[in-house]
Amino acid sequence: MSRKSFLQGAIVLGVAGIIVKVLGAFFRIPLANMIGEVGMGYYQTAYPIYVFLLVISTAGIPTAISKIVAEKNAVGNRYGAHRVFKVSFILMFVIGIVTSSILFFGAKYIVQILKNPGAYYSMIAIAPALLFTPVMAAYRGYFQGLQDMKPTAVSQIVEQFIRVAVGYSLALMFISQGLTKAAAGASFGAAAGAIGGSVFLIWIYALRRKEINLEIQQSRIQLTESAGSILKRVFVIAIPITIGAAIMPIMNMIDVAIVMRRLQAVGFTAETANGLYGQLTGMAGPIINFPQVLSMGIAMSLVPVVSDAFERKDYQFLRYNVESGVRVSMLIGLPCAFGIMALSEQIMLLLYPLQKASAVSAASSLSILAFGVIFLSLVQTLTGILQGLGKPAIPVRNLFIGGLLKILITFVLTGIYSINIKGAAIGTLVAYITATALNLYSVKKYTGSKFNIQLTVIKPLISVIVMTGVVVLSYKALSGVTGSSAATGLAIIIGALIYGLVLVAIKGITYDDLEMLPKGNKIARLLIKLKLISK
Repeated sequence: MSRKSFLQGAIVLGVAGIIVKVLGAFFRIPLANMIGEVGMGYYQTAYPIYVFLLVISTAGIPTAISKIVAEKNAVGNRYGAHRVFKVSFILMFVIGIVTSSILFFGAKYIVQILKNPGAYYSMIAIAPALLFTPVMAAYRGYFQGLQDMKPTAVSQIVEQFIRVAVGYSLALMFISQGLTKAAAGASFGAAAGAIGGSVFLIWIYALRRKEINLEIQQSRIQLTESAGSILKRVFVIAIPITIGAAIMPIMNMIDVAIVMRRLQAVGFTAETANGLYGQLTGMAGPIINFPQVLSMGIAMSLVPVVSDAFERKDYQFLRYNVESGVRVSMLIGLPCAFGIMALSEQIMLLLYPLQKASAVSAASSLSILAFGVIFLSLVQTLTGILQGLGKPAIPVRNLFIGGLLKILITFVLTGIYSINIKGAAIGTLVAYITATALNLYSVKKYTGSKFNIQLTVIKPLISVIVMTGVVVLSYKALSGVTGSSAATGLAIIIGALIYGLVLVAIKGITYDDLEMLPKGNKIARLLIKLKLISK
């Protein structure tokens, strides 16, 4: 694949990823307003189990399909490429039957282990998604192997749109029958989305079937590779990827069991423990997803750039991109973290006006998770760099170490009555700090990068401290005039402007930094005209 076409594909998938994340956040916020912390607790208990089985069934195999299809296609063996798809499709369909059956028929046993029986209907409702998602994954892997990213990107958006529309509608329909049924309705949205995404991809494949058949007939090579040989190659590629992708879902599953059991062990009822878990993962968690969209964009753009520089042994250009990427990540992560921390309670009340008591209670957990945004941004960026260097196992190992610490800290702190659910948030924060430190060490070791502390940390931190003070004062001044919700929104806008102005004033941002941001070149040219920065 040429560098140009690779970047075009990355942009297509990146834009789709942003749309999917935004849709997901807008789904969970109104859902939490409707079903509250208890309903979100049921929903969030089922979700980590589903994600774990989803990762097992779809994390590595589509990548393997894509890689093998691309290899065969590159030598003109379209017949062999299509055979890989057919064999893999059967494999994925079987995996889908197995994983969906495990969740559907094992739901009662799983909720008993997790000590959250109210999540039973949610698990049953989400189980069908595991039947259709592997089907989608097979088609996506095939099209990606043909260097066509559009079917994957559009199907992701279709899947998420249907999930949001159906999930919210069913939750609204069943709310009168109780929170367990409403949470189950929301969970079924994932199944509906998977069905819709599968139908879309099958339709695209059907439209291209004549073209595909013609290319197969004209294939220069028509050697038949046995199904066993194909499956062996698929598993060799897929298993390491799946192990890496499964780390956080496994940690999250363990987290559910630890939190529910430890909270009940220190005196909280099962319903209260479920509600606290819903506050953390269903109400505070989605807010942290917004800053992630920006840092993920940086990470995705760094992978091909770092990889290209590393392959060409252009170490000066490599170090320049590594240092700039980390600096821009800090420029984004710091204001997001401090801004959310400064207005955590106000943001929760703004987003969850129908669940005021839960919103106020969840604010402390949000503050802790918000501080973690700094390190989450760095983890994603440093992971992208290490992947570009051809060292994908290193961030997996480091995240695993962070995950083990998360389990230990969550176990200890959630068992302290006064800390309770905040212990899980602290555990998550420690996991990201640990992974960041280890990733940073590895990046410095393999690239020899030396980070400018003034530009990377000190100047952004000064700007953030000024911004935070202005945000707090602005909110206090405005809240008595406009009311809390309007004051919160205005304070956020004022804070963003102040942060940018201070950063420019103390020369904490460069022309090159701006060019790495979306539409940053236009901003840079404007600031040059105003003589606020130089090229």
